Amino acid sequence: MVNVTEHPATDWNAIDWRKANRKVVSLRQRIFRASREGNLKKVRSLQKLMLRSYSNTLVGVRRVTQENHGKNTPGVDMLVVKTPERRAWLVDYLMTFQPWKAKPNRRVYIPKANGKLRPLGIPSITDRAIQARVKNALEPFWEARFEGNSYGFRPGRSCHDAIQRIFLNLSRPYGPRKWIADADIKGAFDNISHDFLLNTIGNFPARELIRQWLKAGYVNKDVFYDTDKGTPQGGVISPLLANIALDGMDKRLTAHGQRRTVVRYADDFVILCMTREDAAMALTELSPWLKERGLVYSVDKTRIVHVSEGFDFLGWNVKKYEVTNGTKLLIKPSDDAVKRLKEKLRKEWYRCIGKKPLSASIPILNRIIRGWANYHRHVVAAKTFKKLDYWMFFREILFTKRQHKEKPWKWRKEKYFGKLHQTRDDKWVFGDKQTNNFIWKFGWTKVRRHTMVKGAASPDDPNLKTYWQNRIMGQTKNLRSKKWREIAKRQNGLCLRCGDYLLNEEEIQQHHIDPEGGDDVDNLELVHLYCHQQITARQAKERARERQQATRR
Repeated sequence: MVNVTEHPATDWNAIDWRKANRKVVSLRQRIFRASREGNLKKVRSLQKLMLRSYSNTLVGVRRVTQENHGKNTPGVDMLVVKTPERRAWLVDYLMTFQPWKAKPNRRVYIPKANGKLRPLGIPSITDRAIQARVKNALEPFWEARFEGNSYGFRPGRSCHDAIQRIFLNLSRPYGPRKWIADADIKGAFDNISHDFLLNTIGNFPARELIRQWLKAGYVNKDVFYDTDKGTPQGGVISPLLANIALDGMDKRLTAHGQRRTVVRYADDFVILCMTREDAAMALTELSPWLKERGLVYSVDKTRIVHVSEGFDFLGWNVKKYEVTNGTKLLIKPSDDAVKRLKEKLRKEWYRCIGKKPLSASIPILNRIIRGWANYHRHVVAAKTFKKLDYWMFFREILFTKRQHKEKPWKWRKEKYFGKLHQTRDDKWVFGDKQTNNFIWKFGWTKVRRHTMVKGAASPDDPNLKTYWQNRIMGQTKNLRSKKWREIAKRQNGLCLRCGDYLLNEEEIQQHHIDPEGGDDVDNLELVHLYCHQQITARQAKERARERQQATRR
């Protein structure tokens, strides 16, 4: 295990997050540069420095106790960390212990798109914090080596980059790839070979910790089960380990100069080929490569299709259509994705019929609508958005009928519909006029082509700092209001409190620089939710100190 240094007791509300983030980013960039240069001795030295870094521990604890979606899901110890005092205690604990024995994961099940259940392994909160710390030491080394066609669970990359790569390859006018090997790996996360992973990781300083996490087993209904393969879905480091195991797929399939393109998002991938025979050959060639990693194809879900038949990938349908002047490739939200969305919205509508006030359901409905629309806004989605708005309109009418069975349409229309959105000339906006809350429309989300990340570019590359700043600034166009977009531009896309990018998946809030200064743009600042909480805590502490001093005088 790695030795750690002594440090003063942590005051969570007094942490300088800008300084902590800067130190972590700097170390990640140094590891990346040393990896690119092939200086493994320097890489290991820097990784050890990252593993015992106080700043890295702070960032890791913040990530697993405040930012991650599973922050309120306990492990086998049934502990969650919710208060600043407990977060500070966890940081100090992680900085003082020496050897560590990983706890088993807690097995939980979540529904999959096909109606089946997906098993998750939830580590204890302490294991998650250590995994976040280890990930910052291991990830930049591999970011310097990962192939450019890998887009899943990597910094600065997304589903939209993957689908844009597919679009660019299938829509080329000359010599387009027409046949697609649509492959599916059977239980990839559950079956990855431990020996292969550990051998691939090599002499990484925290290799023993990773071995413990892989071998920790899981507890289901108070019964312990060993794990001799797989990496638990639910662990902070698991997506990185899966990417390490699957790295090299493109190199394997193009080793002899074949004209193939692989697009991979974690364990989901497609192979774009010139002929059906080549697509079949690609699947055959890849089979022993997967077997070495303990993986096999899912026979029922792996198929070869022509681009004119279409295929689904990451919630989109990709298909080439016949048009007047030839053919045209269109990428649209898939039928399954629309069906799942409607089911989700329908369930929320049922909750607010006699069980829940409309004012409480509107924010939930809006989160679902805006999240789905923002995900699909970069493909051909305008018609789908329009159809969904019609569907929502009839759901709204149905809601008013069920709530007010004796009232006429004119009365119900007056109560629920109107020009509730101040900047839109739309008299059919549905909402609660008492609270001025209204339901967002899909069509209000502007469809915009996504700019794909270039090549193997990584945010850990210090030579691409300007590129990533410009890319983040471009993403601020997706902020919800013109005022916020203006503020984000003034802040260069950064949270001025922690120095991290505003759009890093944390919730963003509006902060008044002068509490008495009003809502003028010059008096507003965009900050992350937890930075805002820190500001509020500091201000409350200062006011308490001032009151105490006034009392003494």
